[in-house]
Amino acid sequence: MDLPPPDPKLVARKAEIVTALEEVLPPGTVIHATEELVAYETDGLSAYRRRPMVVVLPRETAEVSATMETLHRLGVPVVPWGAGTGLSGGALPMEDGVTLALSRMNRILEIDLDNRCAVVQPGVTNLRITEAVQGDGFYYAPDPSSQIACSIGGNIAENSGGVHCLKYGVTTNNILGLEVVLADGEIVRVGGKVMDDAGYDLMGVLTGSEGMLAIITEATVRLLPKPESATAVLAVFSSVEAAGQAVADIIGAGMIPAGMEIMDKLAIDASEQYAHSGYPVGAEAILIIEQDGPATEVSYLIARTEEILRAAGASDIRVSRDEAERLKLWAGRKAAFPAMGRISPDYYCIDSTIPRGALPRVLARIRELAQESGLRVANVFHAGDGNLHPLVLYDGNVPGELELAEQLGEEIMKLCVDVGGVLSGEHGIGIEKSGLMTYQFGENDLAAMQRVKCSFDAESLLNPGKVFPELHRCAELGRMHVHGGKLKFPDIERF
Repeated sequence: MDLPPPDPKLVARKAEIVTALEEVLPPGTVIHATEELVAYETDGLSAYRRRPMVVVLPRETAEVSATMETLHRLGVPVVPWGAGTGLSGGALPMEDGVTLALSRMNRILEIDLDNRCAVVQPGVTNLRITEAVQGDGFYYAPDPSSQIACSIGGNIAENSGGVHCLKYGVTTNNILGLEVVLADGEIVRVGGKVMDDAGYDLMGVLTGSEGMLAIITEATVRLLPKPESATAVLAVFSSVEAAGQAVADIIGAGMIPAGMEIMDKLAIDASEQYAHSGYPVGAEAILIIEQDGPATEVSYLIARTEEILRAAGASDIRVSRDEAERLKLWAGRKAAFPAMGRISPDYYCIDSTIPRGALPRVLARIRELAQESGLRVANVFHAGDGNLHPLVLYDGNVPGELELAEQLGEEIMKLCVDVGGVLSGEHGIGIEKSGLMTYQFGENDLAAMQRVKCSFDAESLLNPGKVFPELHRCAELGRMHVHGGKLKFPDIERF
């Protein structure tokens, strides 16, 4: 089928943008050939695609500033891009806009062990920080499952967590300072190498802002000393609900493990086929718990953990005997998402957070919703902080299955809000959950959020179309009315 001819106005607009950018940026920084833009059509929410008009690949903060100043003058929308691993459509491009890809800004600028911090550019991958300092006995605590590929800039934009966030916190708890470029090109620094800073907590505002307030160009991250000892425990349960109750029992006993993760039968079997971690194939649920700290303390905590697990009904308990076994137990959990490709052509990863005490009830209801929809759901989640990642399995080649998966996802997210939870734990709102924001937040809540955006980006040029169900002009916020609606996506191509 022949493609429609390009819109002459868009062609002229693109030429204007490319010319203006090439005047202020080094050669090779501006990408605009059609075949080179394909790689930036989608992030990890890959069922939805749009091709950007232009992609800019800066290497320095000054180049980001020049880019933003130029595009602000021309009134061009900008979508920040980290590593493209996000799962909420937060980096979905604009067909009439520029994608600012920060992957070339991938240098570790400073390692300061005296102050237990590192200064890095946003394109540095999460795992690379730990690799750079582990020889000195340090590490960077947040560890998303995609840590081998996801970038620090993207982690900050989404406030990512990971399997060890229960004890050590998510990204916002491990960032000391930021350098950012505002929508008009101004360079601003907040925080630094100290734990506290004077003035408003702008770093807290910027962390988790999903690229809608500023472009992150540098981050100062906390480094922690590697624990003297760490031991992982794998417990087998007859149901996911029973494993969830065991989590509540452990927390209720006064322990804060380094990590607690639950996987159900579908996830266990797929991960074992993929990673060969020794998981019990056919088991209904497993709970992985890690205790770390001084060796004597860990020994006591593991013994106490085993007591609680047996009392909660664990049918089998396995304790790692050395570091290799500990890492092997975690390898299966971290491989859970890619392992889904062995059992389903496509999956839709949900990200909501609930109070820990609601785990058994929510997991039981998710099973009911899955049965009602006719779709399978594999459950993998950070049980300690209640961050659920149900994976709705579907086949995008079967007409109607994508829509059915979206509908099931919406019901699960509403369920999480109904029990006192929130729409997102670490993947962000993006385009995926924007239509549900009115389900969790009231009109005044959304108006207050938009006023914050207006203070940073009065022209709404940074990542427009994300997070809010309807974005009003800054001058209208005094009489703002937000319209409700079901989970909807912009007019974008599916494949």
